[in-house]
Amino acid sequence: MPPSDDAVDLLALLDELRVIAANGLEYADDPYDRERYERIEALVAEYYGRTLDLPTDDVRERLADELGHVTPKVGATGAVVDDEARLLTMQRPVGEWCLPGGHADPGEGPAETVVREVREETGLDVRPVELVDAYELPAGAGYDPHGAVTLLYLCERVGGDLELSHEGLDLAWQRVDAVDGWFSDHERYARDALAAAVG
Repeated sequence: MPPSDDAVDLLALLDELRVIAANGLEYADDPYDRERYERIEALVAEYYGRTLDLPTDDVRERLADELGHVTPKVGATGAVVDDEARLLTMQRPVGEWCLPGGHADPGEGPAETVVREVREETGLDVRPVELVDAYELPAGAGYDPHGAVTLLYLCERVGGDLELSHEGLDLAWQRVDAVDGWFSDHERYARDALAAAVG
């Protein structure tokens, strides 16, 4: 069940406190300061757990995976447009449609990420031809506890064959207005990409 609007506001607060605590622990030398930051971390884990209905220990383990200075995740999304101004879309397991994309791997640039993600999710080989825009996905938006930034690339198909991955239910070339239920902000991404393609 998605969190309520009140929970989303609380997640944003918890996220900010988590960042303060994690960054404080990264740089603090004073043992008393470290105790304070550790206490903030413990409270954040407890209230994340309450808000998301997860065991506190599970939340603490997931947050402990963050190392160093906490920053939003970075990802890349690919807009592949055919000659009929249709976009390649993937149906997510929840039923909504999206453009292919995902998080960057360590040591991978965003242009490399979009090439990899499009190949993994659709089977197509693409070449990024234009960076359309960057989009902020705030904490509590269903992505990560620290938010995310996704870079949208207009991509050209250079090879491969359509092949659905385990991450989706279907692949389809669709016009923006014909899509039956867009995932999150992906309709905006699609329209921005089409504007860039014809501009």
